[in-house]
Amino acid sequence: MTDDLAAIAAFDGTVRLFPLPNLVLFPHVVQVLHVFEPRYRQLMADALVADHTFALALLQPGWEDDYDGRPPVHEVACLGRIGWHEQLPDGRFNLRLRGLSRVRLTEEVPTDRLYRVARAELVPDVAPADLGRLKRLRKGLAEAVLPHFAGDAPARRQVEDLFGGDLPLGHVCDILAYGLPLPLEFKQALLVEPHVDLRAERMADALKASAARAARRFPPDFSAN
Repeated sequence: MTDDLAAIAAFDGTVRLFPLPNLVLFPHVVQVLHVFEPRYRQLMADALVADHTFALALLQPGWEDDYDGRPPVHEVACLGRIGWHEQLPDGRFNLRLRGLSRVRLTEEVPTDRLYRVARAELVPDVAPADLGRLKRLRKGLAEAVLPHFAGDAPARRQVEDLFGGDLPLGHVCDILAYGLPLPLEFKQALLVEPHVDLRAERMADALKASAARAARRFPPDFSAN
């Protein structure tokens, strides 16, 4: 069993929260973080002596009014595992956090810690049993994504390898959702969606619409009439 699978299997329904205003983490990707606030230094110290996990949660709009308190976070977050870390002499941390699974936060719980803690349930991917549909969705998503990399040969090859590999479609969607320059609220909507087919459809539709907008010339050509 890999460390990631072991961490998921050992999940006990309680999660440390690391809310952020501008980042949505997805399963199967790695995020570099720099931890400097005292509450999150404490979170890191506790995680490292326990299960090495915490959840990144996106703050809801209006968080600026109560950032140092308990501003609302979105209900669905991403559980991550600390894969590497270093503690600096002044107590700050650098780390790499690997996304493990979507989690639905059901309630915050009282704690004597500086950081927030919540009860949560794992949200696994839901994939259709129709393999033909999955293949069509994979092909359609590739056709929507690849035009965005037409002028970047190395990145395009990476994306082609991603679609041509053995990763399940849900994993491919999550990697793309994390890496592509999509609106933050749309990324959160993709994180909320556990159904792989709907996630792929929504991402393909959004990318096709973006490409269509970019293709429109402004100002338009003058009419010959």
